[in-house]
Amino acid sequence: MNYVSVREISENWNLSEKTIKEYCMKKIITDFKIKDGEYLIGKNVLKPAVKRGRKKDIKFKFIDLFCGIGGFHQAMSKLGGDCVFACDINEKCQEVYLMNYNRDKRFTLEGDIIKAIVEKKIPEFDVLCGGFPCQTFSKAGKRNGFDVVETENGEKDERGQLFFRIIDILKEHPECKYVILENVRNLADNKENWRIVCDELKQLGFIITEDPIIESPHHFGIPQVRDRVYILGVKEVAIKTGQLREERKITRQMLGIEAHYERCPKNCIPMLLDEFTDPKYYLSSELTEVLDIWEEFLQNVKGVKSPFWLHKAGLGIYDDEEYKFDPEIGYQDMPDWKKELVWKSRVMYNNNHTFIDDWAKRHKMTERSLIHQKFEWNASRDCKSIKDGITQFRQSGVRVKNPDYFPSLVAMNNTPIVWDAVAEKYRYLSPHEAAKLQSFKDDFMFNESDTVSYRQLGNSVNVKLVRMFAEALLKL
Repeated sequence: MNYVSVREISENWNLSEKTIKEYCMKKIITDFKIKDGEYLIGKNVLKPAVKRGRKKDIKFKFIDLFCGIGGFHQAMSKLGGDCVFACDINEKCQEVYLMNYNRDKRFTLEGDIIKAIVEKKIPEFDVLCGGFPCQTFSKAGKRNGFDVVETENGEKDERGQLFFRIIDILKEHPECKYVILENVRNLADNKENWRIVCDELKQLGFIITEDPIIESPHHFGIPQVRDRVYILGVKEVAIKTGQLREERKITRQMLGIEAHYERCPKNCIPMLLDEFTDPKYYLSSELTEVLDIWEEFLQNVKGVKSPFWLHKAGLGIYDDEEYKFDPEIGYQDMPDWKKELVWKSRVMYNNNHTFIDDWAKRHKMTERSLIHQKFEWNASRDCKSIKDGITQFRQSGVRVKNPDYFPSLVAMNNTPIVWDAVAEKYRYLSPHEAAKLQSFKDDFMFNESDTVSYRQLGNSVNVKLVRMFAEALLKL
């Protein structure tokens, strides 16, 4: 059998090279091989016919606000929903949304929600879905809540006000029977912000989840820690009788949440990794060297505690009093919490200074990036090696954790790293693999840029959880 390059197949089939590689990884194309890190495709392979049919059994109509790349869309479509309107201000999200759900342009996909409201572009619908912007509520942000704030360049940041645009839409569409919203848990942790959300929806006649429903995918067998608050509501006029009408609020018991609980496996890495991956996801030789250096440290240091900060351990200083008053270390000026962390490094150094002095000198550790001088070993329970765990390069240093679940996917590029036993290399999760942490469909098509795709996945909702909550809500 003759084999040709991905580029040649791409030109013949009028598909992107990335899509063809994904077809190989998903076994849609089976006749291929990898040589010198590049995919080669059988010359006589026929172009796959990937079906993307529309469901005929439409049970309800929904709108998808702040839609991102369509986590809500996937969940609601699986339940028989028909999207009649979607909206997101980000053009790259619009492109991915259009590519996956709206190629025939059968519903309106808008950018500016305020303009869509003013121009009355939103048709009638039964269910309103939305993961309204979380930046003003997130712990990682400035926590301005619903306030309009002025940025450093004098512009106004009105993202906190976008929840009220949802309220405007609900006022204009009294036919809406259900509301499904998602946001960061900090929204519910702030009692005043939570009261505003509840009061606004209740004033429009919705019975809602007044006691916050905060859940994470890892409670349901999906190996990602991602606490989010889910706000569910049903129009009171749509309820005839029963417990819901009597209690006038939606409870966890009514939704049957605990019945869906499922443990994650002790090692979730195999369930995520594709059989084949593009070599471009392999870790660079520079970063691989950093992990190998810390592996040597891990295997030789006694009493490893997290974190170890080499730059604060007092390299070459063997007297603790001299260490405490060294101006470059600045121990005396540290707050108590930082002194406690730093002293862990000092104790490890005192107990292992002969090895650490030699190790640091051989690998020129003090000349390396400050991030690479920090090591967080949070995987002692199940791991004997860095290769056994899940690793990230963070501002806090090289972090390794147990392999039972992944840290939350976030909008910043902080992609988890795993050891690929087949390739015998460290590598990043590919977007296709990361999408499994958000329960995305297997044939989902991503942006051409992996950096953009990671960011979009970090901003998305988890499809399985949304579907579970939506199904329970619709049954009410």
